[in-house]
Amino acid sequence: MIFHPAIIALLLGSILISFMLLYSAFYGMQILKGWNIKSGSELQLSLERRTYLISTVMNYAIGFQLLSLFLFIYTADYLHTLFVGAMCAAGTLNVNHWGYPAIMMKVINFLLAGLWLILNYTDNRAYDYPLIKKKYGLLLFITPFIVGETFLQSAYFLSLKPAIITSCCGTLFSSETQGVTSGIIALPRPPIEAGFYSFMALTFVLGVVFYWNGKGGYLFSLTSIATFLVSVIALISFICLYFYELPTHHCPFCILQKEYRYVGYLIYITLLGGAVSGLGVGMIMPFKKINSLLNVIPSLQRKLTGLVLISYAIFLGTVFLQMIFSNLKL
Repeated sequence: MIFHPAIIALLLGSILISFMLLYSAFYGMQILKGWNIKSGSELQLSLERRTYLISTVMNYAIGFQLLSLFLFIYTADYLHTLFVGAMCAAGTLNVNHWGYPAIMMKVINFLLAGLWLILNYTDNRAYDYPLIKKKYGLLLFITPFIVGETFLQSAYFLSLKPAIITSCCGTLFSSETQGVTSGIIALPRPPIEAGFYSFMALTFVLGVVFYWNGKGGYLFSLTSIATFLVSVIALISFICLYFYELPTHHCPFCILQKEYRYVGYLIYITLLGGAVSGLGVGMIMPFKKINSLLNVIPSLQRKLTGLVLISYAIFLGTVFLQMIFSNLKL
């Protein structure tokens, strides 16, 4: 089974990315210790040349890391036909105890990787690289997570056995099972709906205010990530029901399938894109007073804010259209 092209791509890609990050982290520690932009020493010149190489390597590595989340989900969904009891990626991930930890780690690394790209982009816009120690500090923080993901993903794929009977998504995402999802499903729907619409509205209001006036950046950033979390809960609790037109089907993976026009990919891309962009607004906020970034950060924050608003607007539009035309009325 590991000879499936997508599995080979994911395994080799993760291993390669891990080695790239370990290589970059090694020189990152040297940069953290010896970087001095005002120095003309041989060490400083060597570090400056090295950081150009590392930035290029990391951009490609992080780019694949972002794409690997969706390739992993697609692969898990594609493989469900090989396992008895599985109807979508939910069952495939439940084949062994490595599946769900692997996808959770991939989501976390997606957010961290996106933040690193934003910080790296910000730093490269300034002539004196004022954030170089910050971005390599973040790189050192991310590296163990990427290596951990490589281990979890490898353990998951290498432990796949077609003879195993797994559970279908109707069983896994049910109020009768034990776990976080069952707790979400068991919650009364009206408070979740109210929280979902309230956080979305607050995010748009704060986003428009920050876009035009540059005020409330931290609050907007926190609200955008809170909206992401609430939206995931709402997706499991009641949004999915409108796509399936079934009042008991809460699976967040079946919407990735052809029967539902692969709308799940659009939903997850917009949610994750909004979350990363929103976090990015808050992450670069403390550096606004740096001289070489005075004109860089406000412009970048406006672009990130626009991405948050556009991403969440597409998500909301997709959800509302389905609610309007769905045969299910809650």
